[in-house]
Amino acid sequence: MEPLYSPQSRAERLIATGRVVLAVSSLFAVWLDPAEPAKYADVAYALLAVYVVYAVAIALLVWRSDAPSDRQALVTHAFDLVFFSLFIYFTWGSASPFTAYFVFAQVCATLRWQWRGTLWTGIVSLGMFLAVNLWVALVVDDPAFQVYPVIVRSVYLIVVAVLLGYLGYHEEHTRREMALLAAWPQDVPRQIEALVRGLLEHATQSMGAPRVLLAWVEREEPWLYLASWSAGAFAWSRSAPQSFGGLVAEPLRQYSFLCLDATVPEPAVLRRGPEGLQRWRGAPLDRELRDRYELRAVLSLPFQGESVEGRLFVADKVSMTSDDLVLGEVVAGVVAARLDLFYLNQSLQEAVATEERLRLARDLHDGVLQSLTGIGLRLAAVRGLLEEDPKRAREALDALQQLITLEQRDLRFFIQELKPPPLAPVYEERSLGVRIAELVQRMELEWGLRAELQTQEMEHVPEPLAREVYLVVREALVNAVRHGQATVVRVEIASGEDGQLSLSVADNGRGFPVAGKFTHADLTAGGFGPRTLLERVTALRGLLSLESSPAGARLDIALPSGART
Repeated sequence: MEPLYSPQSRAERLIATGRVVLAVSSLFAVWLDPAEPAKYADVAYALLAVYVVYAVAIALLVWRSDAPSDRQALVTHAFDLVFFSLFIYFTWGSASPFTAYFVFAQVCATLRWQWRGTLWTGIVSLGMFLAVNLWVALVVDDPAFQVYPVIVRSVYLIVVAVLLGYLGYHEEHTRREMALLAAWPQDVPRQIEALVRGLLEHATQSMGAPRVLLAWVEREEPWLYLASWSAGAFAWSRSAPQSFGGLVAEPLRQYSFLCLDATVPEPAVLRRGPEGLQRWRGAPLDRELRDRYELRAVLSLPFQGESVEGRLFVADKVSMTSDDLVLGEVVAGVVAARLDLFYLNQSLQEAVATEERLRLARDLHDGVLQSLTGIGLRLAAVRGLLEEDPKRAREALDALQQLITLEQRDLRFFIQELKPPPLAPVYEERSLGVRIAELVQRMELEWGLRAELQTQEMEHVPEPLAREVYLVVREALVNAVRHGQATVVRVEIASGEDGQLSLSVADNGRGFPVAGKFTHADLTAGGFGPRTLLERVTALRGLLSLESSPAGARLDIALPSGART
């Protein structure tokens, strides 16, 4: 990790810089006031000079190092404590100003090892300070020694250690909460029970609580869902929306709040809203909900998403504070987002399934049903030839048998296309021009329609799009012969430089019930024209225009290059 982004490297650089400033400023202060230190002056000056050199050397080492080791931090920390003890001994003992250096050591321990480092550094600092003063009092027998300053400064060191230890603990606790939030599961199970189970399990870890209750309603369903997690046990139920009243008291419905004991006659509640923290008194929870889930010390957090709304209840957490309200609101927001994502996925899956059913209906209509209709009409014609011209009847039956064989092949391909990819066979792709040419021949056999085909050089068209274009042309040809009673149709297909695919189908039939020229927007708004064909072109993000008259009709279709992906 780069030094700039490593918390340890940043802390070591800050400590090294602070050590240099502390050492240089102390030496400068002594130079300004030669009376300090009054005892062992030469030794004290020498120690300060050595400490300045030491501090500068450590600073250069730390700033040039990418990642200082834990051993290096521990060694420099121990050296600091030793130096500080010597400074106190060779200056004024209990009255020495260098006692404040132990505070610097405790701050360094907090930055490096949080509250644990502060604890043992405080103990060591206090022990060294007392040892130095006991040595001065009992061994050196200094007549200037006073007990009162020793007591005062010892208490001072203890208070500073406790305060810094609390700050270190708070920082470590905050980092842990952030890590748990960052590690929130991102997968979306297919079953709502599995999703909620995972959400509640992670919510108990993030909040540090033994129990969590989740209550929510889905906007499109009239049910109240209740799920709880307690000591690894998951429970799930569904009730009528008004089974528990409003879950919480009316004045608290828009607020997150905490209550240390919801079972007393008039509980004290701390609520948080846009106006800040406020105190409120009264029963915060619906009584039936409180008794059913044995809610006593409770943190209640509302959430509202696009598809769901409800509340998260955190129960039995020890020593809840207003900080838990802030963290709980973040957790509740994550829960709402995960539930929203689940229901959105469900909606998307339903939409995809609906779209697939529509596509299947269009394909069956434009493929098998159209072919069976044509074959049925040809069979009716053959029945009349059986007695009049048996030879022509046999030839017609052979042609129909060939058509049925071709339809069986297409139907088999259609069925295989519906299977999942691992089960679907790989077919050799044929060019779009070849497939349209085969289609024209089949239309002549099925409907007796004479079709003229003109294709230009086209770049490779993917199989899914080629099949869609095939069905578009087929639907247009069948419409021309069935509804327009055309006998001749001209088909033109071309690919532009921008990758756009252009199709044109013109016939000599009687046209559509409406006459004139109509754009895609006109056909969509008016609800007339070839409806199935219009739906298929729209699904491909293409445009369809129609020109109709009693002398025939012309369809122009433009498919963008994006329809090929």
